[in-house]
Amino acid sequence: MAELMVDYITSLDGFGSAEGWPGLWGMGGPEYFAMLEAEADSAYTVLLGTRTYRLFAEFARTGAEDMAALTARPKIVFSRTLTEPLEWANSTLVAGDALEAVRELKRGGTALRTIGSPSLCRSLLTAGLVDRYRVVVFPVVNGATGADRIYDGWPDVVMESPGIRVLDGRLVLFEAVPRVLAEPPGGATGGPTA
Repeated sequence: MAELMVDYITSLDGFGSAEGWPGLWGMGGPEYFAMLEAEADSAYTVLLGTRTYRLFAEFARTGAEDMAALTARPKIVFSRTLTEPLEWANSTLVAGDALEAVRELKRGGTALRTIGSPSLCRSLLTAGLVDRYRVVVFPVVNGATGADRIYDGWPDVVMESPGIRVLDGRLVLFEAVPRVLAEPPGGATGGPTA
């Protein structure tokens, strides 16, 4: 069964982007880019929601960002509003049920990875389809300018077998196996967790 990894970048307060800030909050560094380069030859298909697809397809069309590696990679876009043909190369539209489509894709042999797409990721996680969760946390707080808050609407989740790495002396990479909880540990609700 193919592995599905949810892959995010966030500010410390959980935003995926921020108005007026450069990409990667202007903090991408050599170790971070080397990690991405090392993964460039890995075989995986990217899963995207409508908004993330539109954003990245526009970057690719205008050349505003270097999207060559992502353009070459197979991409599946889940959308009820987009229509075929999708203009971004190697993109396939799925207009039906995303969860059913991902269940079928997981039966195949190619690994799956999300990029951005908070609503899609939340649905995949809640349905128990996510095998690995990875986030790179950038040392900024975007309380005034943040957009795309990652964790809103998520169920309670325990991250098991965590691995933590510091990249470029400032970025924290956290990777773990998510386990969705039906209720807080011990069945108690509403009280402090400490």
